[in-house]
Formats: sequence, structure tokens, C-alpha cells
Amino acid sequence: MLRPVSLTGLGIPETAPDDVRIGRLISLKEEEAHLTPPSLQKDAFRVCILGFESDEGVRRNGGRVGASRAPDTIRSAFYRMTPDPQDNDAFKTLMAKTIDFGNLPANALELSDAQQKLGIVAATLLRNNVIPVVIGGGHETSFGHFLGYAEAGIPVSIINWDAHADVRPLKNGLPHSGSPFYQALEHKSGMLRAYTVAGLKRQSTAKSHLDYLHQKMTEGRAKWFFKGELNKRMMGNLYDRQKGAIMVTMDMDALSQHIAPGVSAPNPDGIPLDLWLHAAYCAGKHPRVRSFDLTELNPAFDTDGHTARVAALTLWTFFKGLSERSTA
Repeated sequence: MLRPVSLTGLGIPETAPDDVRIGRLISLKEEEAHLTPPSLQKDAFRVCILGFESDEGVRRNGGRVGASRAPDTIRSAFYRMTPDPQDNDAFKTLMAKTIDFGNLPANALELSDAQQKLGIVAATLLRNNVIPVVIGGGHETSFGHFLGYAEAGIPVSIINWDAHADVRPLKNGLPHSGSPFYQALEHKSGMLRAYTVAGLKRQSTAKSHLDYLHQKMTEGRAKWFFKGELNKRMMGNLYDRQKGAIMVTMDMDALSQHIAPGVSAPNPDGIPLDLWLHAAYCAGKHPRVRSFDLTELNPAFDTDGHTARVAALTLWTFFKGLSERSTA
């Protein structure tokens, strides 16, 4: 069951018609409901925003809990923003084609069950050519996101902008925030064609994890880039080199802690903000990116909403790219 959100609850103000905010342009699902195909027929919507309220995976992985509060915290900052003033009509048109279906209360469920439910929702969206934008939650969000492709039978390549590889094995048979891409690579569906992680920190990447990625690389299924290897040209080309549908996930702990202090695992030397936002813009604009998620904001450790605003700007930049994407 998806729990709806309200603009009043998020504190989104009414403004003058010539100063409209994003939250006043999108559609909101107003009652608790299961997501069903009829609600998405006839090209009514192009994008669906979903929150995944989970940090159980972070707890299991030894991180700082609190990410379950992130979806509404990010919405509150994002929905206060304005459309791009120089590409106003295209941005407004995109937001009018966006619906927010609320949050999946994942912490109230066993994590594997919550991930399965997220996968069912994502599959419904993908089958109806609606772009899922999933707001986590810990990075365990991304395995549920991937399950949408497995459920829909859509082969996918994943790009993960992250300081960590997140290919740890399960712990006592249980998933966690460090295991989503190990799970996706090993999933019985075989729907993950290739996994690329970009932004790795050398001091936070175990040799065993790099060895695992190297093994998958010999199979043509994995690539990795350390933070120092990133530049705008390489980042843009990375999307072009993927096979078929692309799922993009961005982990806020890829950013330096002076930019993003409120995360599950602080990073002293992360991806520069301009490169991070370029990655989000390219994800929005690239025609084969079918879905997007943003994870690991932890409001409990944020400073004056600093990280939440960076997360909201990341979403805004993704939507900016999407507003420029050709729909032909």
C-alpha cells in the first residue's frame, strides 16, 4: 500500500500564479492505493515519483540510520523550487505530466518483502512507459528498483554514482544497503546486463569487492571508475556506452561531507558538485534512461537542511534534463 503525501503536510506554500512552485504543478495521489495500470493509461503521465521509506538495510550494514525520513524531506525542498525560467514551458509541461504516488512504508515490512513490493510498482510503471523516480531510503532501495525490470522482463544496464561498490554479499542471508548490486548481478532473472559504478573511493573499496567486479568485467557485465577518473566528457559518454534500457541510481554519500553532511556514510573527498549535477542532467536527457533513484540522504544528521537542498537540486537537474529529452 502506498501512503499519499500532501502539499500541506510538506509545507509547500501557495504563491502567485507568476511565481508557481513545482509542487503546485504535479498531480498527487490523494488516497492510499495500490498502483494499477488503469491509472496510467492514455499517456496521462510521463513520470511517477515514489518514496521508499527504508533504513533497515543501512542498520544491517553498520551505517547511520535515519534515511527512512528522506523521501518527504527531499520532497519538501524540491516542491518549493521553481521551474527553469529560461525553458519554462517545457519544464512546466513535464511537471504537469508527473504524478506523486506517495511512499511505500518499507520499515514497517520485512526488507525483502518491501523490495518486492517496490519492484511490483516499478514494473507496472515501466510496462506503461512511465519513468519511475524513486526517492530513498538507504541504498537497499535500488535492489527493489531493479526488481521492477526483472518483474517486467526488461533487460537493463545500471549506472551507480557512488563512493562504494555496494557488491557485498548478504549478511546471514539478509539483504542490506551494501548488497543491492551483488543481488542484482546474481539475480536468477539475468535481467542485469551490465553494472557500472562511478565515483569509487580507493580507501573505501575492499580488494575482495574489486576482485568481484573484475570477475564480472571478464564476463562483460561490470565496469568501475574511481572518483579521480571522472570528467564531464567521460560521464556523458558513459550513458551512450550502455546496452538497452538504463537504470540510474545516485547515492548522496558520493558527495563530499562539506556539501552533503546528512548522509548515512560521510565522505571526506567526494565527487565535485558540478560533476554530480552533470551526471543527473545527463541521466534526465538520455533517451534510454528508463528510471532514476536517489538514496542515502539522512535528515537526522543534516545541517540546516543543507543536504536536503542538494538532493532536491539533484532531482531538479534530472528533471531539467528530462524536459529537454526528445520524445519523438
